[in-house]
Amino acid sequence: MIPPRFDISPDQIARVVATFYAAVRQHPGLGPVFAAHVTDWPAHEEKIARFWRNAILHERVYDGNPLAAHRDAGNVRPPMFEVWLGLFDSVLKLELPAEAAAQWSALAHRIGAGLRYGLLDNDRPGPPSLR
Repeated sequence: MIPPRFDISPDQIARVVATFYAAVRQHPGLGPVFAAHVTDWPAHEEKIARFWRNAILHERVYDGNPLAAHRDAGNVRPPMFEVWLGLFDSVLKLELPAEAAAQWSALAHRIGAGLRYGLLDNDRPGPPSLR
């Protein structure tokens, strides 16, 4: 069994996810982007909590494809990740001890960078750049 990346409980993960999405729904820039796709917030939050339990605790409870989901949304743009991560960081600092918040933030920023990079070609017409 692979040990967790850092010390955090499933309940803490669920609380961070719920607090974050409550903030997202109120955010003038992110709220409409999510509202265009999420009709069942509890189900969405549970799915994202499973994503984080998989990423942090190495539980095999998530089988989605985040890059495909963000690409398929059609209204997610690379610059949104900076806003998303800023909001996420503020929730982490509010909800968690400093060390766990910093470790989760670092992981979220790495994942966010990968997603942002994966969306870059969506902003250009024509075939993707292979450079």
